[in-house]
Amino acid sequence: MPSTNEIDPKTFVNQIVNTLQNPPDLVNHVFSLSPHLHGHCIFIETLVNRQKIEHELLHFLSEDSLGNELQSSHDIINILKYRIPLSSIKETTDLNHCIQKLLSGWCLLVIEQTGQVLLLDLLKAPHRNVTEPLRESTVQGPQEGFIESIEINLALLRKRVKSVHLRVEQFIIGTETETKVRLLYLEHLAQTEVVDEFRKRIRSIKIDSILDSAYIEEWIQDRTLSPFPTLLKTERPDVLTSHLLEGRVGVLVDGTPDALMGPVTFFQFFSTPDDYYQRAHIATLLRWLRILSFLLAILIPSLYIAILTYHQELLPHSLLINLSVQREGVPFPTILEAVIMMVMFEVLREAGLRMPRIAGQAISIVGALVLGEAAVAAGLVAASMVIVVSITAISNFVTPSYKFGITQRIIQFIYMSLAGFMGLFGVLCGVLFTIVHLASIKSFGVPYLSPLAPSKLKDWKDAVVRVPRPWLDTNPQITRKRRRRRV
Repeated sequence: MPSTNEIDPKTFVNQIVNTLQNPPDLVNHVFSLSPHLHGHCIFIETLVNRQKIEHELLHFLSEDSLGNELQSSHDIINILKYRIPLSSIKETTDLNHCIQKLLSGWCLLVIEQTGQVLLLDLLKAPHRNVTEPLRESTVQGPQEGFIESIEINLALLRKRVKSVHLRVEQFIIGTETETKVRLLYLEHLAQTEVVDEFRKRIRSIKIDSILDSAYIEEWIQDRTLSPFPTLLKTERPDVLTSHLLEGRVGVLVDGTPDALMGPVTFFQFFSTPDDYYQRAHIATLLRWLRILSFLLAILIPSLYIAILTYHQELLPHSLLINLSVQREGVPFPTILEAVIMMVMFEVLREAGLRMPRIAGQAISIVGALVLGEAAVAAGLVAASMVIVVSITAISNFVTPSYKFGITQRIIQFIYMSLAGFMGLFGVLCGVLFTIVHLASIKSFGVPYLSPLAPSKLKDWKDAVVRVPRPWLDTNPQITRKRRRRRV
């Protein structure tokens, strides 16, 4: 309900200008409704639709018929409220609320001889066009990706989900940025407990700014110190749509193209949109390839270190002789040699990401080749170590999720340290600890290793394998209340 407290229009306008320190993009346009009735149209021109204000709003306010009607009426605000050709109009007298709306792209109409202010939604913030996702490319399927506008992102989602059960809840997070955060779910599919937990964690966020969905992720994730992510991130509307249809919950954040989804399980990080846009047996083979690449990435360097340092008897005699010849003259132990090469590759990877896009790939590829050959020629590392590092690096890039790829790199360094100090026993201890840790993680109440542990055979149809679509008649029952065919 609007406040019944009246304001002094001129004082109110001066307070707004003084509070904002009269920035150059603040416009205070004075207009006349009649010879004895004036008003102020206040807006920030970099945030509003300037053309709509000038050609529609101000033109409408300058009409003689409107001025005559207002001059003979005592209810000026209500006449304006119902006559102005805009759908989003609010009435208020609160100064702080007006300033907040002004900074959010709204226009203020302050009419003299009245004690009320009209708020008009005329936001037109700059944003880029909808383009192909940059980090989640696909051979088949839709090529649209989320952008930094939460309104457009919601429109992309609604274009795909026309269900009356789609629920959208909005939160304003950040005392300084006042960022829009929207919670999305299908009411008849998502578990009430999961939705309530999402809602509770988002409401508990106390922070001054939200600039990316990663801010929200750190606040609502289950395990802060675990290297394994407990939320999925995507910039593809079709991926978010498919997860909502499986009963999961999505989070959109204004100003970022990445959407968050949960609950999540370990095996979902090996799934890509391509799995559902091609035949089942091909998708299954590719999913196995990603799992194999994950195992190669975390185990190959540690096994190389452990075998060459402690367990040479496991190698065939001819291979052991070749490796010994290659390592002749190398001044560093195997563990230090491996750490140096892996660290140098990580430096090259970061350099390729931070350099200008035109030169980044060339620097990373050429740098790796030149440094690798130069290191072997100088006798600093063995040629076999370059092969191991190359296989590990390529395997890291197979992972669909960038965040999960970082997790792989953290684990491989831990395994390398264990292998250097304890050999294969250390690697085995690391594997067992990882399995125990994965089994202890939950994502919004869902076991991280589901459907493997606890075992649900019906849910295996879309975990390690992807069965043909006619057989894909159920989705993970741990994340939903009803069964539904995946589309």
